[in-house]
Amino acid sequence: MAKHDPDLSLVFAALADPTRRGMVQRLSAGPAPVSELARPTGLRLPTVMRHLSVLEEAGLIESEKTGRTRICRAVPRVMTIAEAWLAERRTEWEARLDRLEAFLETMEDGDATEP
Repeated sequence: MAKHDPDLSLVFAALADPTRRGMVQRLSAGPAPVSELARPTGLRLPTVMRHLSVLEEAGLIESEKTGRTRICRAVPRVMTIAEAWLAERRTEWEARLDRLEAFLETMEDGDATEP
């Protein structure tokens, strides 16, 4: 993996939690203050900040403090890299399944010709 690529293990670990997925989903609509991200979770602010820290460490979001407000925004490039990795795995598995299907068809054809 190139140095500028995110650690996909961190990305997938961050996305494993439903609260963090919800935050990423909300941020896909645009930047939001921490208070807005915290509201639907019902979690206390320190817990929300830990969730945001995990997302930031994975490179999925970035944040900046503007006055007394911390604004978070999604980093779409990281999600695109994870999506590309998943697409590669899907392509590999589809090719394997196609080869298996072709093999099974040849086996069926062989059975049909035997008495």
